[in-house]
Amino acid sequence: MASRHLNQKSNYHARSNSLPSRPHPLILQCNEHLCRLVASDTTSSSPSSALRSKLSCLQDLHECVEKLLLLPQTQQAISQEHHDKWVEELFDGSLQLLDACTATKDAVIHTKECTRELQSNMRRRRGGDMGFEREVRKYLMSRKVVKKAVQKALKGMESKRADKNHENLAMVNTLREIEAATLNVFESLLSYITGSKLRSKSSSWSLVSKLVLPKRVACDNEDTERSELEMVDSALYSIVRERRSKSDDMVNVENVQNLLLKLEPNVQDLEEGLELLFRRLIKTRVSLLNTFNH
Repeated sequence: MASRHLNQKSNYHARSNSLPSRPHPLILQCNEHLCRLVASDTTSSSPSSALRSKLSCLQDLHECVEKLLLLPQTQQAISQEHHDKWVEELFDGSLQLLDACTATKDAVIHTKECTRELQSNMRRRRGGDMGFEREVRKYLMSRKVVKKAVQKALKGMESKRADKNHENLAMVNTLREIEAATLNVFESLLSYITGSKLRSKSSSWSLVSKLVLPKRVACDNEDTERSELEMVDSALYSIVRERRSKSDDMVNVENVQNLLLKLEPNVQDLEEGLELLFRRLIKTRVSLLNTFNH
């Protein structure tokens, strides 16, 4: 009888050990940041405001990732399984995020420089002036250069993550979702810079979409507001393409100046947010390398 009771107790412990353990609090915290990242679409008043909010969320998210990588169990898993495919994907993903962040930051900086030069030229010249029209065309050409660079960057941002979830480590699946979410934000930023609508990437948001899909769908359907850069481009094309009276040109010029005044602090905020995020991504990369070399 005692022997049977002992066997039952032993079987109970075996079954208990096989049950999935509760996710680490840091993993739950990462998932909360992911939810906040998507929810920022519904709580922002403009495209630039939504992007600033997303960058802030990403900084918090990757700070959480850095803490997750410093956990003893995480470091042990990486050091013991450094030849496993998921570890290689982790390293490749961190490098891809750094490259994407650099490309996005370069596009934002170039855009800031172009808009500042246009502002300076508009203060010196007037609508209807041939010199002014040349400066407008110069700006529009620089925008084409930026858009070409953005298209090249977007082609390199396809996630190379495996579709199959890792059976043992919730951390791996969470880090994959974070990589996809971060790339999604970079794509949104680049699309904002070009003044174009971002194609749907819902397949890269499997975890987040399950949590807040109704909000995201509603936001995508209702988001018809044009970005500030798109409105600037549209007004400038009107100046160089349409033959209007001098008074009409002056109205257009004033409109562009007002848009540029609103645009400048937004672009500056995006640049600063990307710089902070870039530093955070470097810290994460260093943490990975240190863990791998132990």
